Amino acid sequence: MLRLVSCVAMIAASISTAAGQNDHRTWKEYGGGPDNSKFVDLNQITKANVNKLTVAWEYPTRDAEPYLFNPIVVGNVMYVLARGNSLVALDATTGREIWIHAHLPGIGTRGISFWESKDHKDQRLIFQINHYIEEIDARTGKSILTFGDRGLVDLREGLSRAPETVTRIRSNTPGRVFENLIIMGSATGESYMSPPGDLRAYNVITGKMAWVFHTIPHPGEPGYETWPKDAWKYIGGTNTWGEITLDEKSGILYFPTGSPTYDMYGADRTGKNLYGDCLLAINARTGTLIWYFQDIHHDLWDYDLTSAPQLISIRHNGKEIQAVAQAGKDGFLYVFDRYTGKPVWPIEERLVPQSDVPGEHSWPTQPFPTAPPPFARQTLTANDIDPYLMTPEERAIWKKRVAGDNNQGLFTPPSATKETVEMPGARGGSNWGTTAANPDKGLVYVLTQDWPSFIPKVAERSLPRAGGQYGASATGKQIFTENCQSCHGTNRQGSAVAPALTDLFLKLNLDDFEQILKSGKGEMPAFSGLSSSNAEALYSWLVNPDNQHPQRPGASAAAISLDGPVVASGGAPGGLSTAGNPNAEAQKYGGNFAGPPYPKGVTAPPRMYSDYGLDFPYVVSPPWSSIVAYDLNSGTIKWKEPLGDDQVAAREGAKDSGVEEGGERRGIIVTSTGLLFVNCKDGKVRAFDAETGKVLWTTDLTTGTEGIPAMYEVNGREYLVVPASSPLKLGLGPNGAQTNPGTKQGYMVFALPN
Repeated sequence: MLRLVSCVAMIAASISTAAGQNDHRTWKEYGGGPDNSKFVDLNQITKANVNKLTVAWEYPTRDAEPYLFNPIVVGNVMYVLARGNSLVALDATTGREIWIHAHLPGIGTRGISFWESKDHKDQRLIFQINHYIEEIDARTGKSILTFGDRGLVDLREGLSRAPETVTRIRSNTPGRVFENLIIMGSATGESYMSPPGDLRAYNVITGKMAWVFHTIPHPGEPGYETWPKDAWKYIGGTNTWGEITLDEKSGILYFPTGSPTYDMYGADRTGKNLYGDCLLAINARTGTLIWYFQDIHHDLWDYDLTSAPQLISIRHNGKEIQAVAQAGKDGFLYVFDRYTGKPVWPIEERLVPQSDVPGEHSWPTQPFPTAPPPFARQTLTANDIDPYLMTPEERAIWKKRVAGDNNQGLFTPPSATKETVEMPGARGGSNWGTTAANPDKGLVYVLTQDWPSFIPKVAERSLPRAGGQYGASATGKQIFTENCQSCHGTNRQGSAVAPALTDLFLKLNLDDFEQILKSGKGEMPAFSGLSSSNAEALYSWLVNPDNQHPQRPGASAAAISLDGPVVASGGAPGGLSTAGNPNAEAQKYGGNFAGPPYPKGVTAPPRMYSDYGLDFPYVVSPPWSSIVAYDLNSGTIKWKEPLGDDQVAAREGAKDSGVEEGGERRGIIVTSTGLLFVNCKDGKVRAFDAETGKVLWTTDLTTGTEGIPAMYEVNGREYLVVPASSPLKLGLGPNGAQTNPGTKQGYMVFALPN
């Protein structure tokens, strides 16, 4: 383990207790509170009456956008994202619209942050939009123009890159508020020359940067020696695009960081690559590093840490320990003393397979926790091939394929000579939203999925010509077939890894569509090599492939109704116009993972490429997703249960299959009355007994669900709100996911009968 220890002994003396320690009785922040535990100390809904929950009210989003938004509730007001990426304030007991700030394309989709002054007179909603931070008055819904420059703080400024070269930096996950600071991570993209994932804090009132922590160390900073000497000038990533946890009592922030870029090949970043794939403990007031642990050295698998670190109190060897538990994509749960960084159970460095790719220097060892046991499968052999969704002939082909792959267990590096098996895969294990805890009891809950990656051979490829990958005469169908079809389906119907594009004309106009191509969004990489004419050709074909829709390319989504209490539209001045201008510099270089040349004076090996290989989630046998309960007083798994039911597999005889993609992009609510509420891609919400894993209540939503639910109490009545606006996933098969759009999209709110 690597960690800093110089200031550990002085933590208690140097960091004072912060006011307003989370009492777990409100849901004012993403994840329920600063500790991101998703734990609520409310006692109205119990194991005895949970089966009486009924719909109290619903709020339709009135568009076709799949919102992954975690609602927050302040007093009697709920804030949601709906109606064409508009922020909406609702009465939390009835769903009545209070105000609408309309048309915020590019807003971070997972949630927003809330801040209020000590006298409660100044209340602000803080969010990321395109390249900026912006604030809205929580009471009026209007932009706060005294924040930053006319209401905007440019996240491209202050990085070790020229701002005009930064094509992606905003994260969909909201920042974390501490005192008068808003602390931000970022989503940098995965291409060569992506921007660095610096962690930054800004003053809530002025927008001025208060501190920055370089996740790729600059000369003279600790960790600089774990990179080539100029790496800080050209390596990107090592960012917190997931969830930030705050220990308000000590003033310590816990950041999970992701892989350096480029993900699958690291010859230009030899070394351990601190602070990639780390859990960082940082002083919230100063940005000073207190300790760190790196769970993946020189990552070649995209095994980002992204789920919320969980703060718990445990009894271990007769002593009480204030601990932090971090779940990874690799299927391990890492547990540390939260103040010193010392592992609660030993973590061993073990030899792992080495790379055969020219120029690559994979790290010889990787950390393996001795306890607790893994929550996900970490190997895939021919005996693990799924028996339900393939014909006998297909199964025989896959068994032969897996047996012949580069498949040496966990941490098998990508190969230059053959396909590589990665398990649990780049979209396996724990992802954002998928961890929760009962803090005082030392119980941690993890949603997980087994989704193998079949990584193609790593190889060189020539960069596309200047001016874009295609000439001006390229057709939209050609561009779609070569770049988009493998994920979005032959008929634009969507797949297990990407949404349908059949209703694109209702979701995006041309400007917004082109911005996503340049910057990427969510799991989608940037295709910056497409010129503006290429983007328009692609958009035209997508919205009207067979003359189905009369809308012209670039038309606004006219189906979105903006009646009601609209108080503002478009955000702070400059936000929309800047978002709509594609970066001309980015068009010169190849699409997908290619980027600009290395800076002048940097000597680096030829760039090589591969792919995440996520096209075959059905290959492994079920369960495809599970919920796992840990008792970290003993370091053991308390119980593990499948999450959801795949209807396609069930028709073939599968039981307790779990749902593919059920273990990510959604969350868990833990209650003091011993319940776990979990939403699932199969369009259901379930209440589990937190002690046994038994399902005590299930209800159907109107459609599929993504994002984190919330629980709150107003006027003595307790409510559960669930975002339900995604396609309903019926099942998974070799030809892609079988989905249904559902009956209507919206937020569904449950309560016990009056």
